[in-house]
Amino acid sequence: MSERIYRDSVHNIIRLKIDTPEGDLVGRLIDTPEFQRLRRVRQLGLAHFAYQAAEHSRFTHSLGAFHLATRTLAKLSSRYDISDENQTAVRVAALLHDIGHGAFSHVVETILGFHHEDFTIEAVLSSETEVGRLLKEYSPSLARNVADIIGGTFRPMALAQLVSSQLDVDRMDYLLRDSLMTGVKYGVYDLEWIIKSLEINEETDQLYVSARGIYAVEDYLQARYYMFRQVYFHRTLRAAESVLHSLLRRALYLFKEGGHLWYQAGTAFEKILKGEKLLLKEHLELDDTDVLYYIKQWQTAEDPILSDLSKRFLNRRLFKAFDLDMPEDQREGFVNRTRALVANAGYDTDYYFVEDKAGDVPHYFYTKDTANPKNLIYVEEGFSQPKIREISEVSAAVRGLQEGYRIHRVCFPVELKDEVARLYHARNMSRGI
Repeated sequence: MSERIYRDSVHNIIRLKIDTPEGDLVGRLIDTPEFQRLRRVRQLGLAHFAYQAAEHSRFTHSLGAFHLATRTLAKLSSRYDISDENQTAVRVAALLHDIGHGAFSHVVETILGFHHEDFTIEAVLSSETEVGRLLKEYSPSLARNVADIIGGTFRPMALAQLVSSQLDVDRMDYLLRDSLMTGVKYGVYDLEWIIKSLEINEETDQLYVSARGIYAVEDYLQARYYMFRQVYFHRTLRAAESVLHSLLRRALYLFKEGGHLWYQAGTAFEKILKGEKLLLKEHLELDDTDVLYYIKQWQTAEDPILSDLSKRFLNRRLFKAFDLDMPEDQREGFVNRTRALVANAGYDTDYYFVEDKAGDVPHYFYTKDTANPKNLIYVEEGFSQPKIREISEVSAAVRGLQEGYRIHRVCFPVELKDEVARLYHARNMSRGI
């Protein structure tokens, strides 16, 4: 066979020519255990609790990112001198950028205190992974170049921006893919026009978008903004994350205190319970199914809290996420009264009451981060005498998006939703609203 064909829900057909040295390498990388593992890691973590069709994997997304890198490089290389070696590095980096993701994507990272990019870079550079061995066999410099692209330190920077920036093939794929698979329309934007409009400012070594593409980029940034507001920070999704966080914290507590807790000795999961950092090999052994397996076993745990939380998670009897739609100076009092209500109902508030502020929200939206040049989006302004400027200096729409978006919610057992609602309305009544 001279090519592989992947039928894709977003890009229709992804073609991979395998009758060239690079194509053969990419095909073999896809077949590695490290990449095939991504079939067992959901792209959107727990979003399927809110959007039942959001079952797609990091595997499909990574193929999509590779496809977009191939298309974008084909466009750019027709106008700019990009070496074959650098083109290979960019395509491979786009393919492998997510191989370090842990179970349920970003959800477990915050509990266990690791960052998937660190594991991705380690996997690329390691001689213990099949991915690492294939890269080193292909070229002595390829693994290092791929790691630098993923880490954002590769030069030329314009090429690294294709994989790691505020306008990269990762985001361009996941917005369209997540929008399609959740069934919402917020993530749709004009992909074709962005690819057509991408250029390289060789003087500053940065990507920019030609004047004709500025509206497509505005559309893209607005799509990203609304996907985070309406999908990635959906109340039900965050409630599911709260339950998962609570049950894993309870399991860690029981193990530390010597309580009775079922686990398989000698496994990577035992090291997690011990609070030890996983080795790369151990990290790559785990995926969504491992976490689910443990949660299924913990349904019958002797500890009533762990048992209850496990059943809630598996059977979608989630916490209720309640937005604090009130002046900021009144929130602390309401939070304290709600916490007391949960405690009086007999629930341990260490596990059954979660204050969700999502303090990392600004990170997900486009901001004019002058400290990190690779994350700035530049566009061409004007046609007769064009100037290349940072997009927020040109676009009122983008400046509006930079005002930010904050989340402040409380999550608690759904059984108490009426009592909390009454507490909220009583507060309004006392203020004459």
